Amino acid sequence: MYGRDILSKVDHTLLKPDATWDAIKVLCDEAVAYKAASVCIPPNYVKRVADEYSDLVICTVVGFPLGYQTTEVKLAETRQALAEGATEIDMVIDVTDVKNGDYRKVTEEIRALKKACGIYVLKVIVEACYLTEAEKIAMCKAVTEAGADYIKTSTGFGTGGTTIKDVALFKEHIGAKVKIKAAGGIRTVEDMVAYLELGCSRIGASAAVGLLKNRLDDMV
Repeated sequence: MYGRDILSKVDHTLLKPDATWDAIKVLCDEAVAYKAASVCIPPNYVKRVADEYSDLVICTVVGFPLGYQTTEVKLAETRQALAEGATEIDMVIDVTDVKNGDYRKVTEEIRALKKACGIYVLKVIVEACYLTEAEKIAMCKAVTEAGADYIKTSTGFGTGGTTIKDVALFKEHIGAKVKIKAAGGIRTVEDMVAYLELGCSRIGASAAVGLLKNRLDDMV
């Protein structure tokens, strides 16, 4: 797998709480230069990036990072982000609903946000590090039933990131139209290749460009 093939599936990400505009600009410049799938940035930077980078796919986060905002708040965040230029939304589920066994509520929230997204992409972060295997399977079902485009493993802010085991489980239990995004703790080229070969359609990573930009013409 070539470096450019990998980067074309990477959401080049900067979601640190101290992310400056200068750092966001570097991220965007790298994404354009190396043809990343998108930039994944904080919501407060979406409009500014959209105004300055017309050829860039903008992803942002909703309900981030803990997910326990109400559905109405998440809908407002989603609508504002889309209005300001985002075309991909990475939402965080309410893990407390999962722990309370209210899978229907989770499903309906995802459905509501997908309706708000319309033709635009909705990725659902299930924060797998907090879930049992049965809960992970239930979230695969919820994401599928609600019509979301992707299931995503992690925010990168939880107690653990993505794992091969979780991605394999998701692959087994999601519907045919649902794709997988692996994110959280992906820091090597070998990790990226492993997740893509397992079937992930996107990788969320902050380190990908730095790891690959000097070897884009080499096979990895």
